[in-house]
Amino acid sequence: MTTHRVRVGIDVGGTFTDAVAVDATTLNLLGQVKVPTSHHHEDGVAHGIVEALDRLLQQVGRDPADVAFLAHGTTQATNALLEGDVATVGLIGIGTGPGAVLTRRLAALGRLELAPGKRLPLAYAHVAHPDDASAVRAAVEEVTAAGAEVVVATEPFAVDRPEGEQAVLEAARSAGLPMTAAHEITSLYGLHKRTRTAVVNAAILPRMLATADLVDASITKAGIAAPLMVMRCDGGVMALDEMRRRPLLTVLSGPAAGVAGALMQERISEGVFLETGGTSTDISVVRRGKVAVRHATMLGKSSYLNALDVRTVGVGGGSMVRVDLAHGDRAARVTGVGPRSAHIAGLPYACFADPAELRDATLATVRPMPDDPADHAVLDAAGGRYAITMTCAANALGRVPEGDFAHCDQQVAKAAIAPLAAALGVDVPTAAARILDAGAEQVKSVVDKIVRDYRLDADTAVLVGGGGGAATVTPHLAVLTGMEGRIARHAEVISPIGVALALVREQIERIIPGATQEQILAVRAEAERAVVAQGAAADGVEVEVTVDPQTSTVRAIATGATELRTQDRSHSADDAERLAAAAASLKTDPDRVRVLAGTPAHTVYGTEVRRRLRASRHPVRVVDADGVVRLHAWDAQVTATTVGAAPELLSTLVREATSYGDGGVRAPALRLLLGSRIADLSGVLEPQPLLALARSEMRDRAADEPVVAVVEVRT
Repeated sequence: MTTHRVRVGIDVGGTFTDAVAVDATTLNLLGQVKVPTSHHHEDGVAHGIVEALDRLLQQVGRDPADVAFLAHGTTQATNALLEGDVATVGLIGIGTGPGAVLTRRLAALGRLELAPGKRLPLAYAHVAHPDDASAVRAAVEEVTAAGAEVVVATEPFAVDRPEGEQAVLEAARSAGLPMTAAHEITSLYGLHKRTRTAVVNAAILPRMLATADLVDASITKAGIAAPLMVMRCDGGVMALDEMRRRPLLTVLSGPAAGVAGALMQERISEGVFLETGGTSTDISVVRRGKVAVRHATMLGKSSYLNALDVRTVGVGGGSMVRVDLAHGDRAARVTGVGPRSAHIAGLPYACFADPAELRDATLATVRPMPDDPADHAVLDAAGGRYAITMTCAANALGRVPEGDFAHCDQQVAKAAIAPLAAALGVDVPTAAARILDAGAEQVKSVVDKIVRDYRLDADTAVLVGGGGGAATVTPHLAVLTGMEGRIARHAEVISPIGVALALVREQIERIIPGATQEQILAVRAEAERAVVAQGAAADGVEVEVTVDPQTSTVRAIATGATELRTQDRSHSADDAERLAAAAASLKTDPDRVRVLAGTPAHTVYGTEVRRRLRASRHPVRVVDADGVVRLHAWDAQVTATTVGAAPELLSTLVREATSYGDGGVRAPALRLLLGSRIADLSGVLEPQPLLALARSEMRDRAADEPVVAVVEVRT
């Protein structure tokens, strides 16, 4: 079943702008286009976005009115910081006595280095009392005279008492400049880090506002009624108005789009996503069906920006092979791959040459850039000079499937590797394998670390490759690690697919020592309201709450679609397929797997692992209607009930599974299968707030609706 409604995702890259159309019901890819990114047009990147959208709708035969969802990702904020192309920030510090000393020190933020030789342009002024309107206006005039294009107000303890920062902004409003208060960007304690995050946000604010206005006007002019969303750095999207307030959330959003695509399209529940381009591979992790996020480092300093935890390795499809040529009786050897790529060297890939162009090819080494070592392998042939790359090696071994973005004639690829193989004293397959070994080993060291950091189960985690160079890294890495590996469908456009499929997301963080269940529920409600205000359908919002007793941080992450997803289920897996998926994940025979419980959307499978001298373990897998494993539990108790009976039953389950020790009270990790959702409540350690959150998840639901509790005792 298909409809005329489409979801459109547009990824604005440094060189090209890619756009895809996805059927709003089946989520199948309908079309894709690529246009040059219009950096130098008078409308900037907005022109390329509209051009891509026009071509895309023509290609798929849809009208602007058929667009149900439109979002774009952009590297503009990231590039602005990397290039030092930012606005001068007017920072107004507030305080008297010891507080004044703390805020005056913030003038040193002007020493932050953006790029070599470029520092953050900042003008500082101080006001003792925020209610002194004339003093505030004088401070605004002072920073404006110094060239400030945007104003930031900051005060110690403004997280708890924001009135001072708000008063300064109100008095400064007549200056007509964009402005923000530090507490509006983050509500976490730490004056210096909070202000630094707010100042960096402000530095890119004027430029991002101008682009947002152009894009918004262009989309409206094109007849698109769907609200424009923007990709965030944590894998979700936000409304354009929210981007106008916090453009910093778009920094580092490039890798987030790719992993969002893998999460939504490939339905990864546990694994590593590798997005391989021509020069590098971005590595990120999905654990228990969620992308891993942490506070990002910007300009060499930690921040309060929650961004995808991504590790980048300088190995991609265009990475050049490096060799130590033969000396005396010793044969040549491959010493490495990358980080220099054929693109940077300005050389074509040897494997994409015409066979006649590789005639009389001889091996040579060059310095791609003046400061590079002269050990980068090239071919000098009839058609000119060509780079030997990871893509050449992967094609020579037949690792790149037909139809893949990086596929070429295998015989041409073998011809490209042959001169190097002769120098190495081996056959072509061995030479190609050595090239892939050299590149994949660099990636493997990072993957091994990320698997350890997040305690992924190497037996069940999968490697999923995306990006145009996916086939050059992921298949060979799977062989080296012994992990299951696959290339994502439509890997070369996985980023715009991620933008098209991404959910509206908001994260609220509060520091609340000894938080009560009422305060925890209030943070949850605030996050839920925030995504609904940005267009998420209220009935489909999911909220994950985490309470960190060590830092007293209460965090609520809300996600939701802009429309209630009614995905076509005509392709649903049958009972046998779901059982097979569970058994494969459990690493056991299907005969030893039992169905423990289920809802219309999920089936819970389990088995028993007997251990000598220790209690048996009961691992559990939750499989959805598509046959995808959505939840792994190492050792869990599964109980089926109804919404009406759940509160009393959950009280008993939580009480019996709560552990007490030197570290304090630790309630079990609880997850509820409810409707089409898996409500993850595992981030709460106190029994009473945990039960209160469980009740909030079930409110407004029919008493006879089935609910399944998956309970894991914390050890």
